[in-house]
Amino acid sequence: MKETFIEIFGWYGTAAIITAYALVSFSVLSGDSIWYQILNGTGAAGVLLLSLQKRAYQPAVLNVIWAAIALFAIFKILY
Repeated sequence: MKETFIEIFGWYGTAAIITAYALVSFSVLSGDSIWYQILNGTGAAGVLLLSLQKRAYQPAVLNVIWAAIALFAIFKILY
């Protein structure tokens, strides 16, 4: 059950990051939109969790940084 959740969350992460990129690229969202940052942050968390489960540390490090950037951007937007 746990492994299935991680797989689904990992796929969500991939879809969320691609969706965020597409929405900004086609001017549906702006880069300073909270929804853009939420998609990036939660997407990075999904890929991070899956990467850790599979012991793929390079994408794990990338997604820690990706999620941290999104988190800081969300704080900047809200405060």
